[in-house]
Amino acid sequence: MNASTHAVSDRLYRNRRIKNAIALGLSGLATLFGLFWLVWILWTTLRTGLAAMKPSLFTQMTPPPGSDGGLANALFGSAIMSVGAILIGTPIGVAAGTYLAEYARKHPIGEVIRFVNDILLSAPSIVLGLFVYTLVVRTSGHFSGYAGALSLALIVLPVVVRTTDEMLQLVPSTMREAALSLGVPQWKVTMQVLYRSALPGIVTGVLLALARISGETAPLLFTALNNQYWTHDLSQPMASVPVVIFQYAMSPYDSWHALAWAGAFVVTLFVLLLSLLSRAILLRNKASHD
Repeated sequence: MNASTHAVSDRLYRNRRIKNAIALGLSGLATLFGLFWLVWILWTTLRTGLAAMKPSLFTQMTPPPGSDGGLANALFGSAIMSVGAILIGTPIGVAAGTYLAEYARKHPIGEVIRFVNDILLSAPSIVLGLFVYTLVVRTSGHFSGYAGALSLALIVLPVVVRTTDEMLQLVPSTMREAALSLGVPQWKVTMQVLYRSALPGIVTGVLLALARISGETAPLLFTALNNQYWTHDLSQPMASVPVVIFQYAMSPYDSWHALAWAGAFVVTLFVLLLSLLSRAILLRNKASHD
């Protein structure tokens, strides 16, 4: 009886080890497959984009067909609209995340808001661009930088809401209870205690949202469109790096192809730096808590 039991146990153990080895092997192959294409894309972008980098990229405007030039107006437009999106989406997102974490944590309406926020978080950016196009562009009768910033803000908003909600929920309840027991008003507890504890996580969420909108093309095609010239008037069409990359990559001109690769390199480097910065903030916060 014992011998047969041991034999069955050994057989089951052997089968589990075989299945585990197969699963690990397939998982490893899938990881290598994905990493191969990722490394290939990054290497191609870095190699081709770095070769196309030149000082005029930051000093000259986008050129007419067949001419050399730079991306100064596109870089400026992307920076202005991205900053505008952060300024619009961050305060609203932090306020909404605070409401979910502090006032509607276990309330049904909080679950509904989280569900809708998750839908907005996974919504295609082109849908958000079409929404702003219908709401703003068609109403005003022309494309504008304001519409572009608003469409990007709709991408920033759900990221900041989710991050703020989760970071505030991670703050220990004892900190709330200790502050409230001293007679501190709820709003002051939120501002001076909870936000200080959750600030690194919230800042990380904002940086990740900024990294996400840096390469968005579809919303800007329907809202800001493009502008070959330098403009700081947000009420007019405004150039952006993703849209210029999209248009120049499909052109038949080699000089435009080089500018498209250079723009892709700049965007990739910017996103990489933001990712490293957000990771550094998280690691520093973790080290301080340890």
